[in-house]
Amino acid sequence: MMQKQKNMNFGAAILFVIFVLLFFVLIYRFLSVQITGEAAGQSLAAKAQQKYLKQGVIEAKRGTIFDRNGEVVAEDTASFTLVAILDESMTTNPKKPRHVVDKEMTARELSKFIDLEESKIYSTLSKEGLFQVEFGSKGKDISLQTKKEIEELKLPGITFIRDSKRFYPNGIFSSHLVGYVDTKDGEETPSGQLGIEKAFNDTLIGKNGSIKYSSDLWGYILPDGDEKVTPASDGDHVYLTIDKKIQTFLEDALNQVVLEYKPKKIVAIVADPKTGDILAMGQRPTFHPKTREGISESWHNEAIENSFEPGSTMKIFTLAAAVQENVFNANDWYKSGSYKASEGSRAIRDHNGVGWGSITYLEGVQRSSNVAFAKIVKEKLGYDKYREYLTLFGFDKPTGIELPNETGGKIVYQYPLDKITTGYGQGTAITPIQQIQAATAIANDGKMLKPHIIDKIVDSETGKVIKETTPEAVGSPISPETAKEVRELLETIITSPKGTGYNRYNIEGYDVAGKTGTANMTENGMYLTGESDYVFSFLGMAPTDNPRLIMYVAVQQPEVEHYSYGSLPVSMIFKPVMKNSLQYLNIEPAKQEKAKTIELPDVTGLNVEQAKEKLTNLGVNTVVIGAGSTIIEQLPLKNEAVLEGEKVIIKTDGELTVPNMIGWSLRDVMKVASMAELELNTTGSGYVVKQSLKEGSPLKEGDYMVIHLQTPLEKEEQESKKEVETEDEEIIGG
Repeated sequence: MMQKQKNMNFGAAILFVIFVLLFFVLIYRFLSVQITGEAAGQSLAAKAQQKYLKQGVIEAKRGTIFDRNGEVVAEDTASFTLVAILDESMTTNPKKPRHVVDKEMTARELSKFIDLEESKIYSTLSKEGLFQVEFGSKGKDISLQTKKEIEELKLPGITFIRDSKRFYPNGIFSSHLVGYVDTKDGEETPSGQLGIEKAFNDTLIGKNGSIKYSSDLWGYILPDGDEKVTPASDGDHVYLTIDKKIQTFLEDALNQVVLEYKPKKIVAIVADPKTGDILAMGQRPTFHPKTREGISESWHNEAIENSFEPGSTMKIFTLAAAVQENVFNANDWYKSGSYKASEGSRAIRDHNGVGWGSITYLEGVQRSSNVAFAKIVKEKLGYDKYREYLTLFGFDKPTGIELPNETGGKIVYQYPLDKITTGYGQGTAITPIQQIQAATAIANDGKMLKPHIIDKIVDSETGKVIKETTPEAVGSPISPETAKEVRELLETIITSPKGTGYNRYNIEGYDVAGKTGTANMTENGMYLTGESDYVFSFLGMAPTDNPRLIMYVAVQQPEVEHYSYGSLPVSMIFKPVMKNSLQYLNIEPAKQEKAKTIELPDVTGLNVEQAKEKLTNLGVNTVVIGAGSTIIEQLPLKNEAVLEGEKVIIKTDGELTVPNMIGWSLRDVMKVASMAELELNTTGSGYVVKQSLKEGSPLKEGDYMVIHLQTPLEKEEQESKKEVETEDEEIIGG
């Protein structure tokens, strides 16, 4: 018994010693921590600060992109992401739940506001083991209005994460020029990915700020905690030279052509030749900057990143060089059809294959004769001199416009054949923006201006202009006199029935100068031969005497029955955009002089010569029917008012004969029919192209006459078809 008591006392003593040692270790540790402020070699104060001192990012607002008039093109706006809290531990008071309680009801209500089926929302809310869930793209970019409406329902567990998004209020609006904003993999801050958004990302993006604050265990700011705020610096605003109204005109026209002709590509530019400002730039295919829909079809800004054979629009600058060097004489004659640069080279041909015989150089310009321009390059300018002008017009280097990835021209100028084909737009490749820059020299009295897309950059906080673009001359390749003469020559392409732009690019009330272009498409180094395998283009300016706008349009491979119709989709863009833009800019139409009215005298009873002399002196066009010597009837009658140049039919007392009425209006034909008492039948509309009664044959009362009428456009298309058929027959036969 005594031995057992002794063992118990020994054990108690050992436990006492152990507890005493632990007590002293604890006291030592406590004092050590108190004195040094460290534990396990780490500062406890630092660890506490790390746990309870929070740091947040104050995001900078991206700068706004405006058009030249201050209309918003792209801006940052508040957006919200819908979030549902699923973790039940967030609810501390059952009467005020902070997680989703009724999943069915919540799914039903949310389906009214986001584009997701109720069943899919319920499925998302039913996921297990997650603290919170989001709803993919359908739950993002929630507007402030929608957020407020959802919050009014007071759905437990439903909350929002505030964010900002890039908003493009005009939708598809020069999308490749403006660009878009997105977040790259591995990056937190969105950045510009294309166009102005990319090129001026550093200007637009600004600099994020920060906030540091002390918080409690749950992350809430302590009432007496210290806060340190570094404010964000918002991005600066960029003003473009683009005019929203003109860009809208262009977008509408492009949409119409895509709908009707389904081309592979379109590119179009409108510019102010007095400043070099780009007022509109568009292309198809394009994309929506918000959804990115369509961007996979074309990543490139076709106006500046793609060079291609320009076709006959290049002839503008070849012509300008010849006029400047005083070697172009509009009245000189040459043999059209085909031409060889050298004995060993292949012959180049005019676009109809056979030419038009011996014609003047003026007619060669109007008909867009390849032979005429080949001869100008070789025989009048000379190869070396012409090469100098290619540099003077800026075709061998990029323009320097403020957009990313601009390419330059690819001038092919090694062999004689290369040199003459460059003169009419084949072989050598240039960009649309290079053509616009070169065209400013023609429109701006010889002074060539660099194209600009930036108007100014403004500090978003102070409103001060940081940088402003002014017109920048980059050369004077021709004189003012040359520019004026070239514009007048180009105007005849539109006004002359022989011109390739006749009745296609004329604009009522305005004089237009310009040049059509048709360039073959190539594939694997070979020219394609399909009816629509061309780039159809037009480079024009208006008004001719003092151009206020220049415009380039190119349409690649539209769905047309024959290449002669390729200018139709081009004109569908050029004409409405140019006309609407001129009117919008308050450019007054050319003053149309009112035709002089003439009161007709009575010429009955006079002999033919007296009557013709009297009427001709008044300014009317006199037509005599009948083989007699004395006038017995006239139409219009005496004392009636007629316009200067109008036809007056006078009838003699002799046998009546059929006049040549080709080119007459129906009104004038009816004068003859009434006077000769004919039975008249007509087909079509427009002007006479065929008459059933032969010129000079006798006319009798009651004779039956058929007149076929065509509009100038119908006539041109028919002639184009005949030329191609003739060409095909010759090729097959030879």
